[in-house]
Amino acid sequence: MYEQFFELRERPFDLTPSPRFLVLTDSHREALSNLEYGIASRKGITLLIGEAGAGKTTLIRTAIERQSAQVHCVHLSNPTLTREEFIEMLAAKFDLTSQAATSKASPELLEEIRLLANIETNDEKLMSLILAGQPELAGRLNAPALRQLKQRIALRCELKPLSLPETAAYLVGRIRAAGGRGAQVFTREAVALIHERSHGLPRTINVIADNALVSGFALGTRPVGRQVVREVCQDFDLDAGSVPAAGLQGSAAPSRPLLVVAPPAEGKR
Repeated sequence: MYEQFFELRERPFDLTPSPRFLVLTDSHREALSNLEYGIASRKGITLLIGEAGAGKTTLIRTAIERQSAQVHCVHLSNPTLTREEFIEMLAAKFDLTSQAATSKASPELLEEIRLLANIETNDEKLMSLILAGQPELAGRLNAPALRQLKQRIALRCELKPLSLPETAAYLVGRIRAAGGRGAQVFTREAVALIHERSHGLPRTINVIADNALVSGFALGTRPVGRQVVREVCQDFDLDAGSVPAAGLQGSAAPSRPLLVVAPPAEGKR
């Protein structure tokens, strides 16, 4: 609704994880390289850590899209499945026979993931796995019962919140991808406040920025200033001291298998 007013082709801050709007910071670039390498070289398990809203899903989508060969991806975003449901889902998504859904393995899903990482020949792993979660996941992997799983993590990467310069570059990058110019959309003071109230989390940046553009359009204000952003943050209860609360579809063609697993933080099962 505000695209024409701000001279944009499309909305730049939708919450869909589109790789087309990916803006790479140093930590995002390093994590993307690890994900691409882990998938392409079949390194087994790649661990991706980041706060809710840090951009994990977008980065995984981008790593898959950049593969030179097709990747048949299954995304598990519901870790509350029973063992039987977990096995049945994998069998269905990877077009396996019904006999494949009769595993007698451990009832813990993280243990099931460890067993999947053992599928290999003498020369290579037959399945790449990305284990993505919030920082609490790293602590869970230190539990003695999960030591064998932790030993099988070949690559580890972490997405950190954006700094102020990175937030500015993120906003400008997404606006540019939508056909606009950053200076015509937000003032510097507005950008600084978006960073402060979002704590550098891309998803929260998107929410604040999108609603600020709606308000700016309604008020006939361009570029959007600090006061408009402040009012949006008040509406979302994002004051200076608050911390924002926080499915990949597989290719139909047979190809190298990839399992993306997103377990919950401790206490959120």
